[in-house]
Parts: sequence; structure tokens; C-alpha cells
Amino acid sequence: MALHRRNVIKLGAALVVALSLALSAPLLPAQSGKVEVHWLGQATFRITTPGGKVIVIDPFVTGNPKTPAEYKDLAKLGKVDLILVTHGHGDHVGTAGRNDGGSDLVDLAKRSGAKVFGPAGLIQSFIDLGWLTAEQGVRFGKGGKVQPLGPQITITQVRAEHSSELTVTDQATKKTTTHVGGEPAGFIVQMENGFKIYHMGDTGLFGDMKLIGDYYKPDLVLIPIGGHFVMDPQDAAYATKELLKPKFAIPIHYGTFPVLKGTPQEYIAALGQTPTKVFPINPGDRLEF
Repeated sequence: MALHRRNVIKLGAALVVALSLALSAPLLPAQSGKVEVHWLGQATFRITTPGGKVIVIDPFVTGNPKTPAEYKDLAKLGKVDLILVTHGHGDHVGTAGRNDGGSDLVDLAKRSGAKVFGPAGLIQSFIDLGWLTAEQGVRFGKGGKVQPLGPQITITQVRAEHSSELTVTDQATKKTTTHVGGEPAGFIVQMENGFKIYHMGDTGLFGDMKLIGDYYKPDLVLIPIGGHFVMDPQDAAYATKELLKPKFAIPIHYGTFPVLKGTPQEYIAALGQTPTKVFPINPGDRLEF
């Protein structure tokens, strides 16, 4: 009986110590077990994984005419764990619409301390221009898989059919110079729970979308529909219905500038009967999956 009592006392002390350690530990972000997708206009997304990690893709916020006013301040994005960039155009690195020669991507990287992952040539130009340090800018290529947020989240770079110049304006002379932007890309982001998002970047229609659909099997595609520089609604509908066959689709990259004339209504009409559920959301809206 005495031995049993001693064990109870020891167990009680251990529980007190464990409780004290738990109470003194830093609070972790809430984990909903769901994926939150927050669209900020054009191709800009803030994605929160089921484990609470935050990934920002193609930050074009302060000069984006479609970004809601409450998000024009990069600080409103809150904590950011990782930044992905698909290619070098100003509406994806956040130089468009700014008159100070700055970049939303660079400012967000400095503010958050998050590393920036993207096509090797583009990241190298960021480093050469002094926009990012070699430690903060991480180069990888198509078919490359990276796990910067731990082994439960895998990001794969895939093909996009587009261009990727990086044009910089000298604020003193207003002269522009164009630098190597690497090859354009899309990303497959696989979450802790296995849910896969395919951010297509800017792209035209190409046959290997069938390979991407068959092999990676994305659950959600973030698909450009505006036309002119990217797929129009008819091309995007064909890609969705015949090649990718995802469970869900969010149309993006339309209406931001006059040449991007495609609309979600045209995309949905071109899709016709399909098992893919389309979410024609507005910039600022959030969805959970």
C-alpha cells in the first residue's frame, strides 16, 4: 500500500510538471484540419494548410486594382511561412501598379522572413539584383519537389506555357531594363492531409496538362481564364473537363486589366455538364476544403 501511494505521489508530481511546461509553451496557431484558400485578385493567394502553415503565391497586392482595400497593406496578410512565385511578370512579383520601384514580393519577404521558392532563373535574377539574399531565395526546377515547411507538405514545380521576363524601372531615369526571368511554372501543393492544389500560374493550353491530371491528380485547380496572355474560358474549360478533371476549380486571372476579358460565366457555360464544382468567387473571398 505504501509503495502504491508513493507511485501516486510521483505520478501527481509528473502531471504538475507536464502541465506547467504546457502552460509556459508558446501558443501554436489554430489548426482547423481544413485547407483555407484566400484569393486576393489576379493570381495572388494566401493558403493556410491544415497544420496552420501559410503559403502566399504570386503576391501582387498594393498595386492590384482588384485587391480589396483592407488588404492593400502587406501587414494585413499576417504571418507568412513561405512565398511561391510562378514567373517574373509585374502582376506576379508585385511591381505592377507601384511608382516607387518596389516589389510586393520583396517587401513581403523582408517583412515576414519567409523564403521565396520559384523557377531557378527567376530566383537567380532576384539574387543578382540584390532583391533577395542567396539564403532567402531558393531555386528549383520543373519536376523538382521541395519540402520547406516539413515532410508533410510537398511542393512540385510543373510546366506552364507562358513567358517570364523581369522588367525593372530605374526611378531616377525612368528607364526600364529587362532581366532573365527563368521559365514560367505552376505548382502542385500537397497538404498534410493529402489535399492537392494546382496553382497553374499564367499558362496557355498544353497537352501535358493531361499528364499533370493523371499523375498528380489535383483536387483543386486555380485556373487562369482571362485570355490574351493566358487561356480564355473555352480553353480553360477544355483543360478542366478533358485533361485535369479536378474535384474543384477557382477561375482566376481575369478582369484585372482590359485585355483579360474572359469571365467565370463564360467558363462555366463552356464547361457544361461536369463533375467539377466551380467556385466563381470574388477577390477577398475565402473558401475551406
